[in-house]
Amino acid sequence: MTDRIEIHDLMVRAIVGINDDERVNRQDVVINLTIWSDLHESGRTDDIDDTINYRTLTKLIIALVEESSFYLVEKMATEIVSLSFEFSEAIERIRVSVEKPGAIRFARSVGVTIDRTRDDQVA
Repeated sequence: MTDRIEIHDLMVRAIVGINDDERVNRQDVVINLTIWSDLHESGRTDDIDDTINYRTLTKLIIALVEESSFYLVEKMATEIVSLSFEFSEAIERIRVSVEKPGAIRFARSVGVTIDRTRDDQVA
């Protein structure tokens, strides 16, 4: 499948980290998503019901991240993947990257990327 929906540089404030100050103070996290899905029908019909409503999905991701208090960005990315697969059966594969800007001295950001197919999901 080569059809993709891409969401770039979604910035959300979240409690994430293992240090005492990170457990209290919200930090910026930057989220990028690539979603593989068959977009033939929506390209033909021009109907939102024939595609993945990425606006609604993005709102759900923002709520998940803002309401969370993960210790690891790995867990945050994994939960975003799970939420996305639950949101739409049309998602065949998803790549999620989560970055924490300024988390390491002298680095612009640090983060993880998780790439999963629907079959990769662990119960």
